[in-house]
Amino acid sequence: MNTARAVGGLRLPNLASLGLGNIASIPGVESVASPGASFGKMAEVSKGKDSTTGHWELAGLVVENEFPTYPSGFPEELLRRFEKSTGCKGVLGNVPASGTAIIQDLGDEHVRTGYPIVYTSADSVFQIAAHEEVLPLTQLYRICQTTRDEVCVGAHAVGRVIARPFVGKGGAYVRTTNRKDFSLEPFGETVLDVLTAQGIPTFGVGKIDDLYARRGLRGTDHTRTNMEGVNAIIERAREMAEGLIIANLGDFDTLYGHRNDPQGFAIALEEFDGRISEIMETLDPQDLLLITSDHGNDPVTPSTDHSREYIPLLVFGPQVTAHASLGIRKTFSDVAATLAELFVLRPPEYGTSFVNDLEL
Repeated sequence: MNTARAVGGLRLPNLASLGLGNIASIPGVESVASPGASFGKMAEVSKGKDSTTGHWELAGLVVENEFPTYPSGFPEELLRRFEKSTGCKGVLGNVPASGTAIIQDLGDEHVRTGYPIVYTSADSVFQIAAHEEVLPLTQLYRICQTTRDEVCVGAHAVGRVIARPFVGKGGAYVRTTNRKDFSLEPFGETVLDVLTAQGIPTFGVGKIDDLYARRGLRGTDHTRTNMEGVNAIIERAREMAEGLIIANLGDFDTLYGHRNDPQGFAIALEEFDGRISEIMETLDPQDLLLITSDHGNDPVTPSTDHSREYIPLLVFGPQVTAHASLGIRKTFSDVAATLAELFVLRPPEYGTSFVNDLEL
């Protein structure tokens, strides 16, 4: 809603026709009398509001103990462990920061010394930024993997260690699309694990493989942009006769939400809206399309961090005979419970299926 207000209204005809405007009052997105999809919104019960937490809850795994955060930077003993384990001679930064700002502030010193830039945010992350010509990607990824396996463990087991490569010259450094997330392995069973154990194909698009530590997925397309992600969704949907495709379109978050860019956010929404019909055309009569999110990221607030809020839920399927409100779901895990019922699997510990509300 805030994005819509900031840009004078959104133009999302396809999402509007599905019922997005029926979920909440969104400038430019009208409520419709006969929505093309069932609609609702979901609340998060997990502790936290980041990508790992949100995706795990969507898959039926609730995070009851919040991952550690570091509002004053990482403790000295953790940094010394980082240097010893990775072989780095020193670090720069060690503050909560905007990733795009800190590379401008410390990029020159990084290029001169070779020391990686280490920083965090309001989320449970250990982020490592490095110029691709100073620390090549293979070396940066190795440092991040070592940090995941040997440094950020035990009481310091952050949700994600994130490689943040950048390029450019002093005063004009820019991050590249070679970001890589090194997530904790899920501490319990997800619906992806159950699907895979039953031999049902599962396919991840975007950074899904990172967020689930590559668990419960038969195949992945690690796409780097929203439109690459949409292309992959369409391609895999045409190829797969059965199974689950789970996709994360990260541009909304990384390029616009975190950078306080409502105009860019609106344009990205319009681009996605323009391709929804292509995705819908791939659906067989028994298929379902669920459109939702993993957390909020309000681009108009002073903060550049994630926002904890309701996430939208739209459910479309050729076999759905009537569309109605799914209400306010108490947990993101209702998605996992619904998938379990659709695929005739044992239900997850958390979540309530909304299959009966879809009038299949």
